[in-house]
Amino acid sequence: MSIFKGLIYFCLLALLFGCSAPPRFSFRGGVLPESAKTISVQNFFLDVPAGPANIEVDFTERLRDYYQRNTRLAVVPDNGHLMIEGAIIGYAVTPVAPTSNNNADPNELFTEVAGQQRLTINIQVQYTNTVQDDKDFDKSFSQFADFDANASLSDVENELIDEIFEQIIQNIFNQTVADW
Repeated sequence: MSIFKGLIYFCLLALLFGCSAPPRFSFRGGVLPESAKTISVQNFFLDVPAGPANIEVDFTERLRDYYQRNTRLAVVPDNGHLMIEGAIIGYAVTPVAPTSNNNADPNELFTEVAGQQRLTINIQVQYTNTVQDDKDFDKSFSQFADFDANASLSDVENELIDEIFEQIIQNIFNQTVADW
């Protein structure tokens, strides 16, 4: 019985000491060089005639906030160790998912109408890493969200933009500091 108690004490101690060590991984884990301390995100500009007012300002602020919340980098106005700038180069609504429109009139031909609409936003990003030059890129990031064709774009636009921006910002983050 004393061997059994000793084994239980040993397991409890191993469990306690094993749990006291900090985790060595991170689900957000970025691969930032130690010498990179700052990031500057320049104001993005709108390079298309479509889109809601101030969409570029909204995107820029969300991108800055994301880096501030998810990295140890200080956000500075200019000349950061990491620099991001760019433009919204695409904002389009297109029909998708055609469905037949049968008016129940046997003399009328079937016509196709869009069952859903798709909002697509495309953002061009220039990334400069002054610490690791081989990480620089100039790349386009695109994302879309679908909505019911019977809904007005103005009714769902803010929600769709939130969804699209969230994905694009995550993709930019992964490409720049998460090294995915």
